[in-house]
Amino acid sequence: MADVTGSAGSGTVGGAAAPATFGGKVRLVGPGLVIAATGVGAGDLISSLVAGTRFGTAFIWAIIIGALIKFSLVEGLGRLYMATGQTILQGWHSLGRPASGYFVVYLFLVTFVFGAAVTSAAALGVDAMFPNVLPIWAWAVIHAVFGLVVVGIGRYGLFERVMEVFIGLMFVTVVGLAILLLPNLGNLASGLVPTLPEGSLLYALGLIGGVSGMFTLASYTYWVRERGWRQSAWIPTMRIDLSVGYIVTGVFMVSMLIIGTQLLFGTGATISGSEGLVAVADPLEERFGVVARWLFLIGFWSAVTSSIIRAWNGAAYLFADYVKTVRRVPEEQAEDYLSEQSPFFRVFLLWITFPPMVLLFLGQPVFLVILYAALGALFLPFLAVTLLWLLNSSRMAPEFRNRLLSNIAMGAAVLLFVVLGVQSILERL
Repeated sequence: MADVTGSAGSGTVGGAAAPATFGGKVRLVGPGLVIAATGVGAGDLISSLVAGTRFGTAFIWAIIIGALIKFSLVEGLGRLYMATGQTILQGWHSLGRPASGYFVVYLFLVTFVFGAAVTSAAALGVDAMFPNVLPIWAWAVIHAVFGLVVVGIGRYGLFERVMEVFIGLMFVTVVGLAILLLPNLGNLASGLVPTLPEGSLLYALGLIGGVSGMFTLASYTYWVRERGWRQSAWIPTMRIDLSVGYIVTGVFMVSMLIIGTQLLFGTGATISGSEGLVAVADPLEERFGVVARWLFLIGFWSAVTSSIIRAWNGAAYLFADYVKTVRRVPEEQAEDYLSEQSPFFRVFLLWITFPPMVLLFLGQPVFLVILYAALGALFLPFLAVTLLWLLNSSRMAPEFRNRLLSNIAMGAAVLLFVVLGVQSILERL
């Protein structure tokens, strides 16, 4: 991890100044690719595939709007940190203990259920590639331990390189299949025009927002911190990094929309959950052969497994920062908490890895599923509302406060995710 030197705002980190040229900024892209993997988990792939199956390419516009909204939220997190030195956990705590306390309770509950759900989804992908080798629960356990090992080694550089490998696999497989299935360009372009076919509102909102696994968006601060981007001079680099990440995210989502459209749109077939996603491999094999089937399954597995690694890393950082913030640890001692060698980081890694394994054998209790849906649905409006408060407050220098477009995007996020959250809860009652 780079040490910070020089005066605040100078952008000098470990002897290197923030790049001034566009090319220099692009060469430092990295955390944004981790965000791209964050934005393309199993749930997002399923929502894109289902939307394509039901409504064709009508919702390309929704994917673009969703990427812009999420960009505004994560850019706000990065800007808050680089302009003030405050992580979002510190920001929440400054609003009162209930705000940071709410988040840490949410974090423990959501990771308990998520830890079982995401490893089971990865296990389904492997089982489809190698059927009857191991039971689903055994593959899930292997994936959970894999996440623990990769993140627990304690090197951010390794974490980022592994995530980039998964991004590469996803790009080659999912985007490659979409190119193979590419529809008429006129039909594709028509999806850029906002339309809402009958009965499609919730599908459009789901593509724009989604509520699964979004707690890791708050982890972006720690990933740029590991890169040494700690002063306001790094904000332009951060914006380029995020732009690349969300362009990649949009390309992945549109690719899954195309796959669903070309394979199943108009056939009357339906997809339900991760099992249905894996089952899409069968018509792919019938139409294009066994290589296409393997490409799809590898892409699916890469997306889900990358979700495991980034969630293990991101959640552990968030908990370690919570402990640091509550204990009022001064910044000069922050490395004892905000590092992958921190005991608090490692304790939370154990939490997200092993206790959720109980659900692999007992099933997900109804109460926890409902609570997970409720807390998951409420996190992004909580994030958006608190960012609106913090980024428009006097703690921010005027030149780093929200502009009109940022306020509009964050306000739209609040309304969108409240609607999605209520719908998500109602579906589980």
